[in-house]
Amino acid sequence: MAQTGARGGMEIQDQRSTFDGFISATVWTCTLIAQWVALLTLAFAIGAGWWAGLGAYVGLGVAAGLIFRMPALYWAVQVASWVLLGLGGMIVAAFAGAG
Repeated sequence: MAQTGARGGMEIQDQRSTFDGFISATVWTCTLIAQWVALLTLAFAIGAGWWAGLGAYVGLGVAAGLIFRMPALYWAVQVASWVLLGLGGMIVAAFAGAG
């Protein structure tokens, strides 16, 4: 039989941390998908150029980071991807101009 006086005594810290991890992973994944779609759409589908796409990529990353108050690891990953994509854009532009 059910106990009538045992309400609210369950420890839910494990479930709470699992849910927080799920939400964090979902925000990261959705942000990265939106960034890549914006970058590739502006750079290739619309033809606005790599730098316009990279600007949208950075803008979406900053907006998501500020809105969701993302941790320092998020910002480190974002900055690393911005630098790598910027360097890649410069290298490809240099090779395209040399040919």
